[in-house]
Amino acid sequence: MVDAAVGVGAGGGGEPESSDSLRTFGAVVQALREHAGLSREEFADLVRFSKHTVASVELGRRMPDPALVERAEGVLGNTGALRRAAGHLARQPGLAAWFRQWARLEAVAITLDTYECRVVPGLLQTEAYARAVSLSVPPVPDEAELNERVAARLARHELLSTRRTPPCAFSFIFEQALLERHTGGEEITRELLDHLLAVIDRHWNVTVQIMPLRQPDHPGLDGPLQLLETPENQWFAYSEGQKNGRLIWDRKEISVLSRRYGKLRTQALTPADSKSLLEQMRGAL
Repeated sequence: MVDAAVGVGAGGGGEPESSDSLRTFGAVVQALREHAGLSREEFADLVRFSKHTVASVELGRRMPDPALVERAEGVLGNTGALRRAAGHLARQPGLAAWFRQWARLEAVAITLDTYECRVVPGLLQTEAYARAVSLSVPPVPDEAELNERVAARLARHELLSTRRTPPCAFSFIFEQALLERHTGGEEITRELLDHLLAVIDRHWNVTVQIMPLRQPDHPGLDGPLQLLETPENQWFAYSEGQKNGRLIWDRKEISVLSRRYGKLRTQALTPADSKSLLEQMRGAL
């Protein structure tokens, strides 16, 4: 999941999340600017931010920089309205809007199963790999947005901690082809392989299985899927595609996805063989 966000992979993909408060704030800025008789370009010059940044704020796509808020106050009458409104802005930076509900469930899950066929799962990505993924998928983000996405993805790595009470049991299955692709180049792939091996060695609550390149009977052909169990033993599922994601709570759908994941587990390499494959791939680089 572009987790989410986070690029592609759980959490990782697409536009960072907007919100009603961001859109409302942007509409207020635009209304005050127009009331002052300023074009967007004139206003951008006065607050010393780019026209593109001002447009993103007015459309509710970007969290306004505190400096922009302060300068806008001076330009638009110094009423204090924008300062007060900025205090009520809410967003989960770096996460795609459709990933938000799933991210909240992840934070309390006691079981999390993930199958990926697009990118290495977000919870297992390195910073360099996350950047390479985000820069591979158009439209290419600007530096601020890229940093926001990567920071959000790396922050989610805390979910792997065994200090959580109760700790979460993680199962990851992903395609060997994702590593053979060498996203970002050999150096980034080398670092990613080292990281995956370190996660396996350090986290007793994490199981990693690799789906080999040749698997004629493959239950994951419909795409990536995730399943999780809450502390109340309720199960949810999540499915993600191009510019969208879907939280699933229907028991029949979850049953189908659970059977598919169970079959994926039997057809992927065992955890021990998966680790050996990762070591072989690392040695070959």
